[in-house]
Amino acid sequence: MKVAYLGALALIAVAGPAAADVKAGVDAWSRGDYGKAVAEWRKPAIDGDPDAQFNMGQAYKLGRGVPADIGQATEWFHKAAMKGHAQAEDNYALILFQEGHKAEALPWLEKSVARDEKRTELVLGTMLFNGDAVTKDWARAFALVSRSSQQGLSQAAQTLAQMDQYITPEQRQQGLAMAKRIEEDGRSARLAAATSPLPAAEPPQRTTALRPPALPPAKAPGASYPVPGHEKAAPAPKPAAKPQKVAKAEPAPTKPKETKPVPAPAVVANGNWRIQLGAFRDENNAHALWGKVGGKTGGRVNYVKTGGITKVQATGFASRTAAQAACGKSGVACVVVAP
Repeated sequence: MKVAYLGALALIAVAGPAAADVKAGVDAWSRGDYGKAVAEWRKPAIDGDPDAQFNMGQAYKLGRGVPADIGQATEWFHKAAMKGHAQAEDNYALILFQEGHKAEALPWLEKSVARDEKRTELVLGTMLFNGDAVTKDWARAFALVSRSSQQGLSQAAQTLAQMDQYITPEQRQQGLAMAKRIEEDGRSARLAAATSPLPAAEPPQRTTALRPPALPPAKAPGASYPVPGHEKAAPAPKPAAKPQKVAKAEPAPTKPKETKPVPAPAVVANGNWRIQLGAFRDENNAHALWGKVGGKTGGRVNYVKTGGITKVQATGFASRTAAQAACGKSGVACVVVAP
């Protein structure tokens, strides 16, 4: 998977010779003249311009205008990150993680997710779920990966579905509440930023390749599952069952009581698209979730049992668009399932 923070080319008007050189380099880059772009950026980068330093990092990362060199890219990203360049912080954190320097990457990942950056949210969320170089925190892991998924990162949606097989309903609700705060705090952080950094142009699918550690595969209830760097890790404990009140015995009525049938939720369309609302080891939790949110989706319930896991799905949607709309109405993080 290849994803990126950078989008279309953004320019800022800045005074001074160094800024002129940086802009000239960006113009050359946009024409495909990568060698000239690097030549324009090198001197201001050496002189300490963070935009030029970030652009040099991009050039070495992509091998455009210079031979690809991850060491040089890391050095330039680090220089710009130390000056507070947001995109450089993102890329520096990701490179450190990919190179195996997870403890060193952690403070930079935290700075990045504070701005609601979707790539670093997926990485840090996966680390928190696996307990990889950090203490496990499944509620926050779910929150970060939810935000990444909500921002359109497809791998985050897949990771979220895996997490759903292990976390409790309480952890899910905590995570969703955290996700809202992360979104709000990230918006505030971006609005408070005093500068508008100058990124190097690059199509989103061609920048940073990201492959976070694999989540544990689904196993039968009570079984352990592998976590990178650990021999065994226990699945999430089941929530303690609440004691049930015993109803007082009543004499049987002479005639059956008439009850009104519960109307089935209206189906949007008789289609084959589905949405998955959750997956549980305890089937009762699956039924409980449907009871809370199923009626909001406008779909039919479908319980899918696989390897001791019960997946709760709403079916009957005519298109991906209809299924995504149903996800939004459900109020929970869900995944669209194609026919």
